[in-house]
Amino acid sequence: MPEYGYFLSCEQYGPAELIEQARMAEQAGFQSLWISDHYHPWNGEQGQSPFVWSVIGALSEAVSLPVETAVTCPTVRMHPAVVAQAAATSAVMTGGRFRLGVGTGEALNEHILGDAWPPAHVRLEMLEEAIQVMRRLFTGEEVNHHGTHYTVENARLYTVPDEPVPVDISGFGPAATKLAARVGDGYITMMPDPTMVEQYRKGGGGGKPVSGGTKVCYDTDRDAAVRTVHRLWANEQLPGELGQVLPSPKHFEQAQSLVTEDMVRESRVCGADVDEHVAELRRFAEAGFDRIYVNQIGPDLRGFFDFYRTKVLPQLQRDA
Repeated sequence: MPEYGYFLSCEQYGPAELIEQARMAEQAGFQSLWISDHYHPWNGEQGQSPFVWSVIGALSEAVSLPVETAVTCPTVRMHPAVVAQAAATSAVMTGGRFRLGVGTGEALNEHILGDAWPPAHVRLEMLEEAIQVMRRLFTGEEVNHHGTHYTVENARLYTVPDEPVPVDISGFGPAATKLAARVGDGYITMMPDPTMVEQYRKGGGGGKPVSGGTKVCYDTDRDAAVRTVHRLWANEQLPGELGQVLPSPKHFEQAQSLVTEDMVRESRVCGADVDEHVAELRRFAEAGFDRIYVNQIGPDLRGFFDFYRTKVLPQLQRDA
């Protein structure tokens, strides 16, 4: 049976709200947490973007659930040696219940220091080298590295967990999925596509965990839910590589004017129909995912967690 977790959105909520949601998620029966790592929200309506590593420190005291970043980009905005220290400390604080989810990132968050935004194939090269650097640092030994993209001199992490931090790699296309299969401790993708899971498994992923996530909007008024999703997360309907190359929230706001409420209605679970929520999560289970995370977009968080605690999660357990 897959593990069901809750996806904390740093783009939409401040630190105190995220901690409270994590508590409610644990009480509702969710088994783990994802948390996004952004410098900016996707648009001004979302309105938040706290520093994820501070929030993870608070989560380590607030709940007993495992935590994973979904996902961190350890290549441009933050040097992999710094991300390694943050991840190692997070693993120590959570008693080994932390996984580092990584990906190639978006210009939205990574260009803020004025660095050039590389093409996709270069970003994959950078990610692979960054993972190599971080894994060496997780050993607690001194690291010297002079690579194509990164230099590390006389670096040693003195605070490290008993076991190295697992590094899961996000992939939405064949090249990234191939990298995840070859060097990752797990695979992350947001599409319940069995062909991607199969590629990962056959490419070297074997029995390593495959994780995926989705967003829903619980609301007793379906039309109100559609309007909420359209206002807050229309950016998810943008096609192609726009999500990776647009540089600021205002550019996403301009682009998402092309997204209609009907597009949202057809693509997102909105409302309070138990069968629709169960079917959405079951799509991931049937595609071979081991861990499935869900995020509530709308304002009725307490209603959402009660709904999942009493109806959705029990139904998924009965169907397993």
